[in-house]
Amino acid sequence: MEEPKKENKHLDHYYEDSEIDTYFSNNKVKIPVTEKSGFNFRKLWAFTGPGFLMSIAYLDPGNIESDLQSGTVGNYRLLWVLFGATVLGFIMQSLATKLGVVTGLHLAEMCHRQYKRIPRLILWVMVEIAVIGSDMQEVIGTAIAIYLLSNKIVPLWAGCLITIIDTFTFLFLDKYGLRKLEMFFGLLITVMGITFGYEYVVSGPNSMDVVKGLFIPMCKDCDSKVLLQAVGVIGAVIMPHNLYLHSALVKSRDIDRKNPERLKEANMYYYIESAIALICSLIINIFVVSVFAFGLFQKTNGDIVSIIEYNNNHLGVEYLIAFQSEQLNEYVDADIYKGGIFLGCAYGVAALYIWAVGILAAGQSSTMTGTYAGQFAMEGFLNLRWSKWKRVLFTRSLAMVPTFCTAFFSNLSDLTSLNDYLNAVMSLQLPFALIPTIAFTSNPKIMGSFTNGIIIKIISLMLSVVIVVINIYFVVEKLLNLSLQLYIVSIIYILAVCYFIFIMYLVIHLYIAMGGTWMSDHPAIAKFVIVPLGQQIIDTEKKEQNGV
Repeated sequence: MEEPKKENKHLDHYYEDSEIDTYFSNNKVKIPVTEKSGFNFRKLWAFTGPGFLMSIAYLDPGNIESDLQSGTVGNYRLLWVLFGATVLGFIMQSLATKLGVVTGLHLAEMCHRQYKRIPRLILWVMVEIAVIGSDMQEVIGTAIAIYLLSNKIVPLWAGCLITIIDTFTFLFLDKYGLRKLEMFFGLLITVMGITFGYEYVVSGPNSMDVVKGLFIPMCKDCDSKVLLQAVGVIGAVIMPHNLYLHSALVKSRDIDRKNPERLKEANMYYYIESAIALICSLIINIFVVSVFAFGLFQKTNGDIVSIIEYNNNHLGVEYLIAFQSEQLNEYVDADIYKGGIFLGCAYGVAALYIWAVGILAAGQSSTMTGTYAGQFAMEGFLNLRWSKWKRVLFTRSLAMVPTFCTAFFSNLSDLTSLNDYLNAVMSLQLPFALIPTIAFTSNPKIMGSFTNGIIIKIISLMLSVVIVVINIYFVVEKLLNLSLQLYIVSIIYILAVCYFIFIMYLVIHLYIAMGGTWMSDHPAIAKFVIVPLGQQIIDTEKKEQNGV
């Protein structure tokens, strides 16, 4: 036990250098000092914030669409998959939290120190792809919400442009302090809970069916479409950039990292807060799945048209084309837009507008957390510091071009179907967050006495393998369903080979970080994989001497 602590002291200079100029360095939340040891609600409140910001990624428009599709395709049978994916997410988020608390470095900063230049640049690109993909989903969700709230007056392409303006308004909140910003995000989560909870109450699904679906892991009579949706749930829930985000957000608390007891305490409170936040997100996701399992499972487009015609209200007649344009004898292919139309026609106009408000809250809250994730990634991987408005403009511009073009030149169904492909893209990025997180938290030279134990190592590795295999299967299935030209298929094969080669590189680094010695002395491994810790300290000292 004493040996790792000694190694941590050896790296004090190495870690403290990174904390001199961090995003939260001038705005850290003070932790109250109490005489008694043990759990304290005042301390829990002081640590509350990062976990709820992290949980917003579990409630973005891509997740909401995945939820309603799960209910429509699989009834209540996929609720246990949602529950399991949330538990897996909690385990991985806990590792990311521990990394940030113990080392004072977030995941991107640690990647900068632990990987060679080319691998870390590739990792940065992958994280940026995930952030931009997530941002595109937020633009889509917000544009559709505005489209519904305006009764189609504001076209989708205009809704996309509005998201550029509203994003910058949130930056002003940052000037009022970190705690107020965290409370505002808490308000948005509350709005989602109330709006989607309202839909659950008015639709009235069977509570026993919900409980059975949640706790009985079975999928009776599940066809390939249901299984593919189950895979999609995991890909939508566990977001790669969220690990980078959470490991940085925990640095916002003023923790004495030289005191092991304070580190243990911080980890405990962060675990509790993350668990509470993810339970809240799970409940909201359950609301959405259950509403559409009850309302749209095994319903054809003709069934929905009949409901609209039966109600014969202004909303029904105006939005009838959303379902009439499809084959009437085919099951409903649900998305955020059609989901809102169904709720409005089945349960009244108020249900549609309340649904749209919930989607709007999901899109807006995810926008800012995505901005933070991108900023942390850029600062950590490249040691490049941009002002937030530049970072927002960079991310939103890259996300806006394909989204705006789809909204302007195509139709609504093409825009909503983008969410599925974006979930697939982000699924491919998962290994580039999971593997580094496990590698760093399993390395005693980095974590000291807080290194992952053998049980956590086994569980995290097994989870990573399962998640990676499942998500690759999901993406392959998506590609097989597309009609692609030969040259595109060839490009995909080349990219796939490069993808797996890079994953193998990360796995080798993981093996060495966990203490593996086989081939660790090989010249190629020493040259291309291992970055000696001593060299990192020397590099840091050189930067200080040069005034960097």
